[in-house]
Amino acid sequence: MKLKIIALLCLLIASAGFLHAQEVIKIGIIGLDTSHAPAFIKLLNSNDPLPEHKGFKIVAAYPYGSKTIESSYKRIPGYTEEAQKHGVEIVGSIAELLEKVDCVMLETNDGNLHLDQAVEVLKTSKPMFIDKPVAATLTDAIAIFSLAKKYNSPMFSSSTLRFTPRNQELKRGEHGKVLGADCFSPATNEPSHADFSWYGIHGVETLFTVMGGGCKQVTRVSAEGTDVVVGLWNDGRIGTFRGLRTGKADFGGTAFCESKTVAAGGYIGFKDLLTEILTFFKTKKVPVTEQETIEIFTFMEASNQSKRLGGKPVSMQETLERCTKAAQKVLKAKKY
Repeated sequence: MKLKIIALLCLLIASAGFLHAQEVIKIGIIGLDTSHAPAFIKLLNSNDPLPEHKGFKIVAAYPYGSKTIESSYKRIPGYTEEAQKHGVEIVGSIAELLEKVDCVMLETNDGNLHLDQAVEVLKTSKPMFIDKPVAATLTDAIAIFSLAKKYNSPMFSSSTLRFTPRNQELKRGEHGKVLGADCFSPATNEPSHADFSWYGIHGVETLFTVMGGGCKQVTRVSAEGTDVVVGLWNDGRIGTFRGLRTGKADFGGTAFCESKTVAAGGYIGFKDLLTEILTFFKTKKVPVTEQETIEIFTFMEASNQSKRLGGKPVSMQETLERCTKAAQKVLKAKKY
């Protein structure tokens, strides 16, 4: 009898040790070519993380990453060294990374690489956050979400501007219904990316956070230093995005609510976004739907088409249908 009791106690102790060992959720990073990566590492691998960030650790990183965009690839050596100082193991492939982690942050700055990098993770069904942009083009964004469905793999993408507290207040209707909004952000061009997907996405994401979905038509006026895109929503509301390439680089906007005018939130760091990512890693419930992310990219692609047509209005539905067909061809060609 005593031997049975001792054996039971040993089993309980061993089980407790196993559970304790599993308390930390291990995160891997793909891409050390963006300032977002060291920011997340510092927050999570701190000796004293925020209470809402405890129980997670970034344990490994695959540093590449763009090999063609100079502003990105020149960061990799420094960010790799910084990651190592915070206890992150540097690995030689995504496959090696996936053997060591429970969840993945795809941080590669170059959205052109996201489809090929994401599919490796999606096939494992491990939860994945893809930092902005989810892809360089609407076509690739649709392809990535199609693969997520195919492999039943939870994922989402977002700019940090979405989770600025003021923008979440507006989204929840705490200042009354948003009747319209004018939002802005820097919109630096990168030739390898469709307009706005490189950086203007910050302001576009702010616009859709406070307005919600339902945009049906897009018109764009473009000049060397500035773009203004006007979206017409199904319910008659109008929202605009101003992309800045001259003057002060800033983030923000104005939301026109039922009873008052409210300033939209600007950039205040990565803490709130990280909290949402970690909650997603635990629950596998996405805080941003595929539909809204695809609509954001459709808005940007429709604006590009409007620019090509000299500022003529462009249908969101027609843009989505055209790029959905293109995405199907991409997936067929890559045999994913």
